[in-house]
Amino acid sequence: MYAEAKKLHLIEALLKVDSDAILAELETVLSKSKLRSHNFKNFVGILSTEEVDELERNIEEGCEQINDDDWK
Repeated sequence: MYAEAKKLHLIEALLKVDSDAILAELETVLSKSKLRSHNFKNFVGILSTEEVDELERNIEEGCEQINDDDWK
């Protein structure tokens, strides 16, 4: 419910804005947020089998190494 209360607060603040420049900036931010909202399904199948294998190898090689001095 916190998100809903935050939205209402933002709407109240938006109603008090008199500046066209600020409204334009807010419109830009909202437009960009729509472009950034990605659905997981958009990424399915974008990597080839070879790319997936290479990525897995890189993760295994890079993440499996433990350096005892890193925590110090």
